[in-house]
Amino acid sequence: MLDILLLRKDLDTAIARLETRKKPQAFLNVEAFQALETERKTLQTRTEELQSQRNQLSKQIGMLMGKGDKEGAEAAKAQVAASKGELEQSAARLEQIQAELLTLLMAVPNLPHESVPVGSDETGNVEVRRWGQPASFAFEAKDHVDVGTPLGLDFDMGVKLSGSRFTVMKGPIARLHRALAQFMLDLQTQQHGYTECYVPYAVNADSLKGTGQLPKFEGDLFAAKKGGQDGEPVPDNAALYLIPTSEVPLTNFVRDVVVAESDLPIKLTAHTPCFRSEAGSYGRDTRGMIRQHQFDKVEMVQIVHPDKSYEALEEMTRHAEAVLQQLGLPYRVMALCTGDMGFGAAKTYDLEVWLPAQNTYREISSVSNCEAFQARRLQARFKNAQGKNELVHTLNGSGLAVGRTLVAVLENYQRADGTVEVPAVLRPYMGGVEVLRP
Repeated sequence: MLDILLLRKDLDTAIARLETRKKPQAFLNVEAFQALETERKTLQTRTEELQSQRNQLSKQIGMLMGKGDKEGAEAAKAQVAASKGELEQSAARLEQIQAELLTLLMAVPNLPHESVPVGSDETGNVEVRRWGQPASFAFEAKDHVDVGTPLGLDFDMGVKLSGSRFTVMKGPIARLHRALAQFMLDLQTQQHGYTECYVPYAVNADSLKGTGQLPKFEGDLFAAKKGGQDGEPVPDNAALYLIPTSEVPLTNFVRDVVVAESDLPIKLTAHTPCFRSEAGSYGRDTRGMIRQHQFDKVEMVQIVHPDKSYEALEEMTRHAEAVLQQLGLPYRVMALCTGDMGFGAAKTYDLEVWLPAQNTYREISSVSNCEAFQARRLQARFKNAQGKNELVHTLNGSGLAVGRTLVAVLENYQRADGTVEVPAVLRPYMGGVEVLRP
């Protein structure tokens, strides 16, 4: 959530920065904001006047009573009583306005950092660097569906059990998938200093509001209600949502918390399934595992001092890159433009892995600095050197999406005879298996 003081101080500059994002007209109702702000200022001034007047009268009553002037004291009491109704009404309306302003702000995305390239969509993204050389095959490369099906990928069973965009894995593929997740966790914890966590796969609405998925993106979530008693309706606050990423529970560790500055940075990781409805994506990537309703991911989260967040962004990007490098998978790093960034991000790097069958790079990780945007919603703070509470900065990134990494391994390590070479770094997790065979 944006700092409302920033909007009050320089609304034009904030709007100009928001307009570099996609569909800026949907972000902030400027007329509504300005109308509420005008009324707020008037009411706040009047409320403060009434409170000051009441305080002065209260002192006056005490002085008059001390002098024995009962008549004067009663007159002052009558003035206090007369202003009480207006004061209560002003205070109540002021509270209502603050709630309406909060509702407006909850729908406004983060401001792009000044270093973010300006663009309307993914065509405006800027390549930062590449690593690895895409392999050339002496045979026509198959996609992961054709390579993986004989090895245990079962899309039909996924449809049978749950519907489209669900996949079952059996045998060698299931083991390889597990090996990838274990390798990623070990790398992030043992080499990069993250603390491994196990988190709930369903969270409450407050957790999703804290990281920015609610209220704006409820349609992208899978929701479930806690069971009511004796047939009574279930209240809205009893809703639980399947996590779209473990960024949500991990970042919420610091909700309503004031951490010691010496505890920063906090570096957390978790391997979880992720659940997304993929609203609006129907017809895209319908073949295979690229876009699923359920997929696994090893997530990285850092809670850092505001002065260190862009240093942390570069570090986290390198942590995600290390996974691909150790797997020997060619990739490129892209700086997302203003029109392609996520709702809460101030700056984002995407890692795109090479997929031979598509003859292109596809996203496999997204690493973002949210600055204080999430922390303001979460009220996540630290006590600074001056002893004052200050908002932390939060960052999150994939280290990596396990299913898409599996896709990349199948396509990049495929052989003409239908077997798949197991990357050397994964063999200890596979009991020494070097080749997957149908």
